[in-house]
Formats: sequence, C-alpha cells, structure tokens
Amino acid sequence: MLGLIAPSCALLPSQLVLHTGLRVFWWIGPIIVLLAIPVLDWVVGEDGSNPRDEDYEALSKDRYYRWCTYLFLPIQLFGLGIAAYLWARDELSIVDKLGLATTLGLVSGIGINAAHELGHRVEHAERWLAKIALAQSGYGHFYVEHNKGHHARVATPEDPASARLGESLWEFLPRSVLGGFRSAVRIERERLRRKDLRWWHVQNNVLQAWAMTVVLFGGLLLAFGPMILPYLLLQAVIGAGLLETVNYVEHYGLLRARRPNGSWARCSPADSWNSDRLVTNIFLFHLQRHSDHHANPGRRYQTLRSSQEAPQLPAGYAGMLLLAAVPPLWRRVMDPKVLAHYGGDVARANIAPRKRRRILAAQEGRPAAA
Repeated sequence: MLGLIAPSCALLPSQLVLHTGLRVFWWIGPIIVLLAIPVLDWVVGEDGSNPRDEDYEALSKDRYYRWCTYLFLPIQLFGLGIAAYLWARDELSIVDKLGLATTLGLVSGIGINAAHELGHRVEHAERWLAKIALAQSGYGHFYVEHNKGHHARVATPEDPASARLGESLWEFLPRSVLGGFRSAVRIERERLRRKDLRWWHVQNNVLQAWAMTVVLFGGLLLAFGPMILPYLLLQAVIGAGLLETVNYVEHYGLLRARRPNGSWARCSPADSWNSDRLVTNIFLFHLQRHSDHHANPGRRYQTLRSSQEAPQLPAGYAGMLLLAAVPPLWRRVMDPKVLAHYGGDVARANIAPRKRRRILAAQEGRPAAA
C-alpha cells in the first residue's frame, strides 16, 4: 500500500501549503521523486529478498496486490481534479501553478507504470483500467506499443524504446516518442486488418485509449475553463517524458544474442538493467526488477525476482533519472558497465549507428576514421 504514496502526491500540495504557508510545497512531486527517494534509496539500500518458489501461486493469486494497483487510479484522477480547480483560480501565481503541474506530471508518469502492470494482464477489466490510467498522460498508444512492440523487439536495434550505447537521453527521447507512436499505429492497423476491420472501428485499442484522454480533458475544460489547458498539456508532457526516461535507463546499450539462423534469441534477464533498491521498488510496484519482467512478462509485480544474471544499475531508478539528464556523467558511469557486462567486447552491445565507428575504434585503441 505504500506504493499509493505516489498518486497521493497530487493531494498533498494544497494541504501542505495551507498548514505551513510554504509555497515550495506546490513542487512536492519533484522534491519527493528527485530528492527524497534517491537519498532514501542510498540510505535504505537493497531489498535483498525474493519470493520463494513454493509461495509463487498463492502470491500471484492474492487479490490484495491487485487492489493496490486498482486504488492508484481514483487517487490519481481525484488529484487531477483538485489541480484543475486550483489552476482555474487566481490565488496561485504562475510559478505555483507550474509547480503543481510538475507534481501532477510526475504522478501521471508513475501512473503509466500502474497502467503498465494492468496492461500485461489477461483479465478484460484490468486492461480497460490500464487505458484509463493512461488517459491523464495522453499516452494511450503505449498500451499497444509496449505489449506488442517493445516486448517483441526489446534490446534490439529495431526497438525505439531500447537506448543505444553512446546515445544521450536527449537524442533518445525524440526517437523513442516518434518511433513508439508509429509502431503502435502500425501494429494496431495490422491487427484490425487481420480481423477485416477498418481503422475507425470501435475495437481500435489506440483510439479507445486516446478517446479516454479526450473525454477526461474535455470534461475538465468544460468544468473549469480553457485557462487550465496549458497546465493539462504540461503535466501530460512531463508524464510521458518520465516514462521515456525510464525506458532509456532500462535497456541502455544492451543487445540480445542471435541464434544460428540469425533471428534474435529469446529475451533473458541479461537483456535489461536491474535494480533492487527497496524504496523505489515500493513506489514503482517492483518495476526495477525489469530483467525478470522481460524474461517472464506474465508474472505479476509482487512475484518478480531480482536475478544475479541481470546487469545491475548503480542506483535506483530515481537516482538514475538524474544521472541520465547529464549525458557526460551518464556515459562515464554507464558505458564501462555495458562494456563489463559483455566481457570487454563492446561489439556485442547495442551501439548507436552514428557513433559505432568511433566507439569500436576507441576500444581498439586507434583513432576513429573521419
């Protein structure tokens, strides 16, 4: 239940400012996500425990863990409603409203993680809840692209959401955003074509998810006025940006092996970065045990394991977000880890095409050709 602290961040700002008079609390989201959690991750350290094999079935079927994700949604949406009310009023300065939008954007991004967990389930209701959770960020196509695109192509050059060695976060973001959008549309169009259905059909999963954003934003605009639109859009961009930055961290430089026939080998724990920092694991429903998730995508979050086979991040996701924002620092920390993961053979990594010659030449100790 501590994972519900994340959406509750949307409910805290007004009460904290009311009772303390400190307007900095409109920025409580970045204070918690980018300052408090990295420090707590460092102080508390790793989880260090995995579910026992004999407990797997009971743990997987325990509905308590499902309700933890279900409850995320009403808290998230209630917080957005409060924020819209405050954005529409004159009591807050522009800076305060921007702080509140940033806080809501981080909640929206973490909400995509709740949608990620629900979208992997076979239960029809949970898949609908996944689309609802994506409405606040306007990133409904993620429902299709992540499950049908990313999981099929992860840790290969064909996957827009798998960052390449030598690729900075700022180079990765437009490639992943545009590539993921195009992939989702292509995958859904092909699915509908196989069913002999046209694009503008009620069964279109992409249009269903986008329609929920239209209904949500349209309802808020009708209720509170057009002046809240810039803040709605800003929080959506921040939410999507948080998701894509996490994507950058999760697979940076990693490349799946090839079979003798040239096809990609099945995804293993070695193809995703892993972190077992306890505090961020609580906030993100064990998303950091990403290696096990990709190797076994059907597992519910409470049953995920931390694998020794997986390459390990030097910090939790919250700390890695800060590192990723500074490309020279990121490369100084992470490039040697990618190299070590492949036993010193950088040619086995997923290298950015434009930088491949330079990176290979640097390993061989000779100057890159012009």
